[in-house]
Amino acid sequence: MLRIMPVGDSMTIGSTGRHTWRYRLWQHLRATHDGPFTLVGPRETLYDPTADAATSYAYADPDFPRAHLAGWGEGWLHLAPLVGDAVRAHRAGLLLVSLGLIDLGFYTDADQTQENVRAFVAAARSANPDVRMVLLPVIPNIRAEADESFAAQVARFNELFAKTLAELDTPRSPLVLAAVPPEYDIHTDTYDGTHPNASGEHRIAGAFAAALHETWGLGGPYVG
Repeated sequence: MLRIMPVGDSMTIGSTGRHTWRYRLWQHLRATHDGPFTLVGPRETLYDPTADAATSYAYADPDFPRAHLAGWGEGWLHLAPLVGDAVRAHRAGLLLVSLGLIDLGFYTDADQTQENVRAFVAAARSANPDVRMVLLPVIPNIRAEADESFAAQVARFNELFAKTLAELDTPRSPLVLAAVPPEYDIHTDTYDGTHPNASGEHRIAGAFAAALHETWGLGGPYVG
């Protein structure tokens, strides 16, 4: 069975009442992938804004494998120390990763964040030397429109990110750089300039689906 672990920040964990892109991708693969698969990971909850904590199970549709390794306000810095144990415990064979915005916004610059990417990849491979990963670049949010220095850090990180993944890529443990959906618009695909609404969830799921289909023939073209 294909065991897929979604890894990410607030855009991946989602909040109370949301479907999440994880759900959208699960629906897509259920309709287009021939073999058995499931979503795995040490967490299942959504972020609850009223509690300011990841304590909610109130998905818009809770009837799917909700497991993940994602956290509101967590980035490469936070999840690199956790990913090895998560991959090992849940026998993850494929990671779908969307991280970096929180790091660049609050914790580390582009170069420091790149080093945490390296640590993350090393930790995941130490748990499963055959692990595959599809990784999404940072999608600039509304802050990047007003803060030129932040926008520059996002652009620099995405450039370093692509180079780092190409350097670390191996046939045994491939690292695939997904494409940011060219039509993604933070004004229409998010509800607050950062977090995806329904259309944004579909676009992110579509980016991962395209990489899976084009690289390994998993699933089919995404229809959101």
